[in-house]
Amino acid sequence: MLNDSKIRIGFEKFALMQFLGTLVQTLKGIVNKHLFFLLVSQLNSQPNPMKHINSLLLTLAFVLLGSFAAQAQLQQPAASPAAHVSQVVGFTKISIDYSSPAVKGRKVFGGILKYGETWRAGANGQTIIEFSTPVSIGGKNLAAGKYSIFVTPMATGDWTIHLNKKAASIYSYMKDGKIDEAAVAADDAVAVKAAPATVGATERLQYHISAGNNKVAQITLAWETTAVSFMVDTQVDQKMEQFKSQF
Repeated sequence: MLNDSKIRIGFEKFALMQFLGTLVQTLKGIVNKHLFFLLVSQLNSQPNPMKHINSLLLTLAFVLLGSFAAQAQLQQPAASPAAHVSQVVGFTKISIDYSSPAVKGRKVFGGILKYGETWRAGANGQTIIEFSTPVSIGGKNLAAGKYSIFVTPMATGDWTIHLNKKAASIYSYMKDGKIDEAAVAADDAVAVKAAPATVGATERLQYHISAGNNKVAQITLAWETTAVSFMVDTQVDQKMEQFKSQF
């Protein structure tokens, strides 16, 4: 037969376990089940749990502080946050997914981005442009689908805007510590020349899509005090003719 002391201690352990379980459930999203198992382990190791409640609560406080610190680190804003812009032009949806780095007091073009070296036209992963239907750029027909955008800035004269047919990362073209420009050019779906324009200060890199006539879109990249654009013909007239021919 169990004596009264053992029954009381068993009841206290059960009550504390119920309390800790309820507490962890209440704090769901801040702590997880591992905290519960840690505290239960400490609880079961004590012959008289009520005498050690202070140490158990102190353990809980330390674990919670660690959880809050880890969560705060995970929730730090991205240095180059993800961004997206899209617009329907004619019958075509044009979408651009990119990361938006900040100037942060630096010299961008001719500084952190060297003239004559092809750049990913954004930050982090690829900058991806997607067309829902076939389009024409620089007089060349492109199939519907995704392409990565690269830009080669120049100290003088026109810049080059590349649409990569593999939607590849610029870093897949690294050779001996630098960009293999010939390999980049070999995978161009199209490359167009564009004159850079001076604009008002733009802290974060931005892409814009505009189409006054709802047929030809102007895609503009702006950052620091420079903007560069290229045109996308969504071939509205050709598509209209195709529709008519079906009737």
